[in-house]
Amino acid sequence: MDMAKIKTFFIIGIVSLFLTYCNTSNQEEVVQLITVEEMDQLLEMEKVQLVDVRTPGEYKESHIPGAINIDFRDENFENLILAIDKSKPVAVYCGRGGRSAKCSAYMKKAGFTKVYDLDGGITEWMFKGKETIK
Repeated sequence: MDMAKIKTFFIIGIVSLFLTYCNTSNQEEVVQLITVEEMDQLLEMEKVQLVDVRTPGEYKESHIPGAINIDFRDENFENLILAIDKSKPVAVYCGRGGRSAKCSAYMKKAGFTKVYDLDGGITEWMFKGKETIK
């Protein structure tokens, strides 16, 4: 092989690696696990769609002000989630973080641009003394 072909292959390889890295980084940033303090700031500073993915009974017991309830276990869950504006940031939470993590992963696949997932869920929110509606 001559030197020109080797340089061409080398450059193509480097560019391919760079593009793959950039593409992967952007996908990773769609979902961000956030603390209670970060969620509190997010709700104050940004217009974010807040979604509680617990059951209606759990939601009725207590929920974060401004949250809408979309039960993760509802048979129409996917259709209900897709009714949310994908172009605006969304913050999701559940009891401790399991259902919201699954919901966040689904939202990422569905094309949402920015999803925040509350680490520790409403349990951590209440432990930190944050406001809930009963």
